[in-house]
Amino acid sequence: MDWRTAAIVFGTVFVAELGDKTQLATLLFAANRPQGKLLVFLAASAALVLASAIGVLAGSVLTRYVEPRHLTLAAGVGFMIIGLWTIWSTLR
Repeated sequence: MDWRTAAIVFGTVFVAELGDKTQLATLLFAANRPQGKLLVFLAASAALVLASAIGVLAGSVLTRYVEPRHLTLAAGVGFMIIGLWTIWSTLR
């Protein structure tokens, strides 16, 4: 196993997920279900695993047709656009 890659992926996804809509939704579900915290954790974990599996499969298919460097560039530009849009929406 490539532990360096695993650590980079874990760290990147972990930081990206902190404070996002998914985490806030999970927080609200857990707050509203005092007896079902384990169920909320398991359901949210399963959803994140499935979403990650879809991402891995889509990435595997895309790399057959698009060079990974171009995918990385597109993702970076996409994140920048989302960030600029968020800043613009906040300052309006």
